[in-house]
Amino acid sequence: MPKLMQVFFWGMIISFLGCLPLGTLNITAMQIGLQESIKDALLFSLGCLLAEMVYVRLSLMGIAWIRKQVKLMKIMEWLTLVIIVALALGSFMAAIKGGSNQKNEVLNNNMHRFLLGMFMSAISPTQIPFWFGWSTVLFQKGTLQPVKAQYNVYILGIGLGTMMGNCIFIFGGRLIVQRIANSQAYLNWFIGAIFALTAVIQLIKMILHKDGVSKLEEVK
Repeated sequence: MPKLMQVFFWGMIISFLGCLPLGTLNITAMQIGLQESIKDALLFSLGCLLAEMVYVRLSLMGIAWIRKQVKLMKIMEWLTLVIIVALALGSFMAAIKGGSNQKNEVLNNNMHRFLLGMFMSAISPTQIPFWFGWSTVLFQKGTLQPVKAQYNVYILGIGLGTMMGNCIFIFGGRLIVQRIANSQAYLNWFIGAIFALTAVIQLIKMILHKDGVSKLEEVK
């Protein structure tokens, strides 16, 4: 396999597998796809992957500068937690109101879905230690080298992997709703529970200093 294709493949597969666990961004993409349109969900995903690709590029430039921004990333982490809690409450409120067309109150705005995805992804600093760790592994194995062309295809592979992962949630969620009667009526409860659980887990990690920012501080 040509070197550039190998680098592209690793970026894509790591990003794709990283998108599969339930998380704030892929669940939000699914919710937008179900309650708005596939187009809006894809625009949201494009915004997410753009911010992620920027973070990867920053991690490749060097961790030294990034580690100096710990205070900023802690603020971003708390902001992310607030948004997750708001999404959970918005989903529960929509579920309590009843009806299959009730929409998450937090998503009931006119913000362009591409910008929303970019914003929500950008304030999640956990991506930096994730990608710094994987990039370090690839550097150590000689798979990835400090060459501009390799960096470019690596980032493109990551972008494609993220989009593929989100598409599973976007189209998979739509398929489930279409096949199961009244499933959308319970969707807001399910999504709200996922957001609430995510918020609790993140808060516990932050309190125990097991969060992404704390891991970043440990990087030597």
